[in-house]
Amino acid sequence: MALSLDLQGKLALVTGATGDLGRVMARTLASAGADIAVHYHQNASKADELCAEINALGRRTMPISGDVGTREDVFSMRDAIRTELGDPQIIVANAVSQIFPWETVLDEELSDYEDQFRSCILQNVLLAKAFVPTMIESVYGRYIGINTECAMQLKPTQSAYAAAKRGMDGVLRVLAKEVGQHQITVNQVAPGYTISDRDREAGTEHNASYESTVPLARRGTDQEIANVVAFLASDLASYITGAYVPVCGGNVMATI
Repeated sequence: MALSLDLQGKLALVTGATGDLGRVMARTLASAGADIAVHYHQNASKADELCAEINALGRRTMPISGDVGTREDVFSMRDAIRTELGDPQIIVANAVSQIFPWETVLDEELSDYEDQFRSCILQNVLLAKAFVPTMIESVYGRYIGINTECAMQLKPTQSAYAAAKRGMDGVLRVLAKEVGQHQITVNQVAPGYTISDRDREAGTEHNASYESTVPLARRGTDQEIANVVAFLASDLASYITGAYVPVCGGNVMATI
């Protein structure tokens, strides 16, 4: 029997879709047949460009703006998407707030911990509250959170980011147990230090120090991450839930 990764008839919401990885995931899901709600926070022009690309593939799409750490914004996003495209069967929680430079626990500002809590934990709680109830009604859904290898590495100066991503992991593993009976899968993809268009344009695809720690001896690409997201969004992954899937060339490995 031939395998087919077919998302036709499905609607996906990708948060942070105008970012380096978000754009590739949105394009990949659209290429597999899904209609796409393109979430952005501030970059409306990039959202419009991405929607034009998705339209050119013959898919329905719309740009949608909002703060994914705010209940009012997330529920307004839900209502707008429902009115124009319908209720998503696929959620890709990708939006993230970046804090630089990273500092030690003693030096990191408390506001950075609060920011990461909203970005990584509240985003997923609010997206679940807004979109999972209709998945329960239809007895079908795919929820995919974008985590990070940093959640397992726990390197110095990564406390705010790693703690928030570990909190996200806890929320989504519990959610997987709570909604599994409704045939809703909840999984996480954990990229490593990934090559993006920004690297290709700057010629910075290689990083010897990082690559020396990776069993596959190279950095992964944004497309390799997006491929796993598309798989988990499809019926090929219908019996996988509660998984944290490192996509980092073996740089971290989930334990048993």
